[in-house]
Amino acid sequence: MSTTRKKIGRWFERSTHFTYNNRLKTIAFMLIFIGAIMSNLPKVTMDTSTEGFLHDKDPILVGYNDFRNQFGRDEMIILAIKPANVFNLEFIARLRTLHDELENNVPNLDDITSLVNVRNTRGEADELIVEDLLENPPKTKEGLLALKQRVLTNPLYKNLIISEDGLFTTIVIKTSAYSSEGTEEQALEGFEDTKIEPSANQDRPFLTDAENSETVNAVRRIVAKYNSADFPVMVAGSPVFIHDLKQTIKRDMRKFVVLAILTIGLVLFILFRRLSGVVLPLLVVVLSLLSTVGLMAFFGVPIKLPTQILPSFLLAVGVGDSVHVLAVFYHRLSHTRDKQEAITYAMGHSGLAIVMTSLTTAAGLLSFSTSEVAPMADLGIFASAGVILALIYTTMLLPPLIAIIPVRVEIKSSEKARQATMDRILTAIADFSTGKPWLIVITSAIIIIISFGLASQLRFSHNPMKWLPESMEIKRATVLLDEKLKGTMAAEIILDTGKENGLYDPGFLNKLDKLEREMEKMRQGDLFVGKAISLPDMVKEINRALNENRDDHYTIPHDRKLIAQELLLFENSGSDDLEDLVDSQFSKVRLTLKVPWLDAYMYGKFIGALQKKLDRTFDGIAKVKVTGMMPLMARTLSAAITSAGESYLIAFIVITLMMIVFIGDLKIGLLSMIPNLGPIIITMGFMKAAGFPLDMFTMLIGSIAIGLAVDDTVHFMHNFRRYHHDTGDVNEAVRNTLLTTGRAMMVTTMVLSLGFFIFMFATMNNLFNFGLLTGITIIMALLADFFLAPAIMSLVAVPTTDDDEDGSPAMAASNGG
Repeated sequence: MSTTRKKIGRWFERSTHFTYNNRLKTIAFMLIFIGAIMSNLPKVTMDTSTEGFLHDKDPILVGYNDFRNQFGRDEMIILAIKPANVFNLEFIARLRTLHDELENNVPNLDDITSLVNVRNTRGEADELIVEDLLENPPKTKEGLLALKQRVLTNPLYKNLIISEDGLFTTIVIKTSAYSSEGTEEQALEGFEDTKIEPSANQDRPFLTDAENSETVNAVRRIVAKYNSADFPVMVAGSPVFIHDLKQTIKRDMRKFVVLAILTIGLVLFILFRRLSGVVLPLLVVVLSLLSTVGLMAFFGVPIKLPTQILPSFLLAVGVGDSVHVLAVFYHRLSHTRDKQEAITYAMGHSGLAIVMTSLTTAAGLLSFSTSEVAPMADLGIFASAGVILALIYTTMLLPPLIAIIPVRVEIKSSEKARQATMDRILTAIADFSTGKPWLIVITSAIIIIISFGLASQLRFSHNPMKWLPESMEIKRATVLLDEKLKGTMAAEIILDTGKENGLYDPGFLNKLDKLEREMEKMRQGDLFVGKAISLPDMVKEINRALNENRDDHYTIPHDRKLIAQELLLFENSGSDDLEDLVDSQFSKVRLTLKVPWLDAYMYGKFIGALQKKLDRTFDGIAKVKVTGMMPLMARTLSAAITSAGESYLIAFIVITLMMIVFIGDLKIGLLSMIPNLGPIIITMGFMKAAGFPLDMFTMLIGSIAIGLAVDDTVHFMHNFRRYHHDTGDVNEAVRNTLLTTGRAMMVTTMVLSLGFFIFMFATMNNLFNFGLLTGITIIMALLADFFLAPAIMSLVAVPTTDDDEDGSPAMAASNGG
């Protein structure tokens, strides 16, 4: 063992003496420090929005925010109703009542549209009339038939307010784009003509997650009063999905934390059979968790989809330091019966190892910190901070807490019998792994190579809706609306002519109209455009109304001045619908494409083809930008793919370098990474064989697993070096290593794997997959350290010399073993 290692061990012994002897002062100082951080806990927030996946300065999100500042929020709450007959007097009356109650009682509402008030544009003599469809509701059978004919033949209504077969109708609720918190919005009530220019909205906060939930809850409370067998109402739309996702996360997080504490406590009790062995590690790790969440609140970082795993993850990971220290402490205590000497020895023995394991785990997690996906970056930063806090609390709190609480010394005869059984198992593993090294290495290599081939074929995926169970109403409603009303997701296209009144150009409008019709015929597998909506539809609608409502005039006028006059007449009619489509200078126009909710992987391909088509069509005419919820999802997936690759590479390089420095030998350091990488490759191969996609959560497995798997390797190599130096015999060194630290490695692996298996109790299947696969990877990593690492060492390690004491590596690499 090198002089440097001895110095580090002695430093841990001295610091432990200090904290043990100054127990009350140390505890008081730490409680003040922890209390200051935890005082931020009431400020914790949650954000499950789609835009929350991207950083504020991401170009796609910046473009989307510009869109929202100009045209408002594109996310709609959609109520789908399927009565026995839509065109029935009784149903229309109930629809109006529901519409009015929603309009009057739903907070944060910007607009509401249904058959009751959808735009009805018609001409009467020389006058353009823009009115609500049911401003004068029918009262006779003939009137109902005329209404049905008008509704089913109006292109504006199809797949927006009424399904193509006329069996479904909708109420579409558009919520405000901006938050009302801290504004004087209420003071402006009644001044409906007051118009705020988009430039004035730049610094206004967008609708908050809490306000979105407030709106969804209000809608559902009202709908519950009307929903019945003869008036069935389903509620869908991305605001509803975001709310339901948040509620699911809240329930699951509470469940995960409780299960994690109970599971860890049970495993600790089975291991140590002492109350102190349960209470002390749990206290340390719970304080670490609360401090980490407090730090998130202090920096204003909300809990998001990926960061929901943070609490139970830290509970499982953070307890490892305490387990390794206490395992040595209790073993030493049984011989010396002196608490201070035992904890001092334990910290001197394991201090460097737990520092290294914490640093490697933090390094694996910190590799996510540069991720282009905001919550993955947050997870990397704060999970690594939590791991370091767990290390600090272990070294600073464990010795003084042991000093003030009673600790049982005796080992019961039943415990001795269990230890003897475990010792026989570990000895057999050591003998087999060092006795048949080539068999183990060759078999492992074959499995890893096959797995690598399968892993290279993994498919990427990002579809949050698919994560939810089939029983959830939002999922069933979304599937139904995608089928019957041709989409619940939108792509928004902004075309900027770059000149004032550029939208009056009939050539431009005809190109845009042609593009809309082409888009509605576009299909890529399951992806299609159910409806395209833009300015040409309104222009044709006005032109028909001003020409005796004749269908042959449902066209765009050829005269630029006539287009300008017709749009001016529409503006003067009292309708504000034009504001949803164009800017105040008539230089920019919005084109909305309605599409089904699908995997973002399909959106990415579609957007690429769409952008090329738009650039060709409007080259030299207008600048084109694609935005909206669909591009946000596609960007999230592409960012996740890029970031996952970068984080895997960073984690591998950083941890490999740390292992080389820790071990003190380049070749051994590189070889020691094989037991860490192998399980990850095998897991990914299994994912392909079992049909698991590589999604936002399963992408985390590699960097998390390598950071955790290397912990056991560090403990193995740390102790193997010690015993190999003393004995010069690989088999004896492996046997002694497994008999001492091997038991703690098994316990920490059990705690970690069970901590991840807890996610299998999740409501969402993506978390189930993540927990299952990560837990399996952690177990395989232990097996690799028990079998593959000793086999490799037996092939490359040679007897040590006395020179090792002076600081040279405790192992040297031979060419053959």
